Amino acid sequence: MRFSLFVHMERTSPDQDQRALYDEFVELAKIADNGGMHAVWTGEHHGMDFTIAPNPFLNLIDLGRQTKNVRLGTGTIIAPFWHPIRLAGEAAMADLILEGRLDLGIARGAYSYEYERMVPGLDAWDAGQRMRELIPAVKELWKGDYAQEGTYHSFPKSTSSPKPVQEGGPPIWVAARDPNSHEFAVSTGCNVQVTPLWQGDEEITRLMETFYAACEKFPGTRRPEIMLLNHTYIARDQEDVLQAAKEINEFYCYFGAWFKNEREVSQGLIERLTDAEIAAHPFYSPEAMVRDNVIATSGDAIDKIKRYEALGYDEYSFWIDSGMSFERKKASLERFISDVMPAFA
Repeated sequence: MRFSLFVHMERTSPDQDQRALYDEFVELAKIADNGGMHAVWTGEHHGMDFTIAPNPFLNLIDLGRQTKNVRLGTGTIIAPFWHPIRLAGEAAMADLILEGRLDLGIARGAYSYEYERMVPGLDAWDAGQRMRELIPAVKELWKGDYAQEGTYHSFPKSTSSPKPVQEGGPPIWVAARDPNSHEFAVSTGCNVQVTPLWQGDEEITRLMETFYAACEKFPGTRRPEIMLLNHTYIARDQEDVLQAAKEINEFYCYFGAWFKNEREVSQGLIERLTDAEIAAHPFYSPEAMVRDNVIATSGDAIDKIKRYEALGYDEYSFWIDSGMSFERKKASLERFISDVMPAFA
């Protein structure tokens, strides 16, 4: 199993300086690179200080100048916000600048808050259909001289300009949960990225079973790779585990609030949750965070991740977004690199 870092510039308070937050984002990526991680991933979001990433290609190109070895991935591009010709060209240009280090993660998106502002009237089903039209078009545009009469985008014969450095284009990863999205990824030669949400190891096992079922449905295709994205904190001791569980629980409560899209948002920040609202969440709790994520001392973390390796996951992505201080994120990542990764060498 190989390891990667999944990271955003995240802002939770108007008192936080944006430039300082970006410098911290870069520093975490450098630690991952120097520590021998395989990749760094960052996503796309709009109008949300919760995850500041309006165009991940900008971030990745900057990281490319400040790192040496890590692959650099979009985790993930939001498919309905992109025209195929634009995405094919921008991804190819990023691959050119990064000298072939780009991976292209694509998803339908998760937040109705963004849908309302970027593509009014869009829903999750329609966003998924747009993704299914976008990915094959991007692959064909990388080959060149491709015309399309589509449901969402139609255009005369066109070619990605420039062409990607990597033969066939950067590897494409599809964020998948249900059987249909796994089958789409496998049938189109894409890798798969899965994110368990609140059902722990049971869900992690079920997602892998869904992936294998999709592979069996298309026996003539190459088995793609599958990446597990999971919130991770490597603690000093059990007291530190409890503190991290509380912090990540608060992060998830804010994630849920953004997802429900019912609270007031001003200046990119969502209305603060009260302690009572956090404590009353029906299925998020510090105890659930420890059960469902890798929030543990190094030995316990190794045991958990060994189980995921045995299930067949090719990559474990350390999701560091948590609302924690930079110092706590950095210390956890350094412990993961020094104390956990060697057990998988």
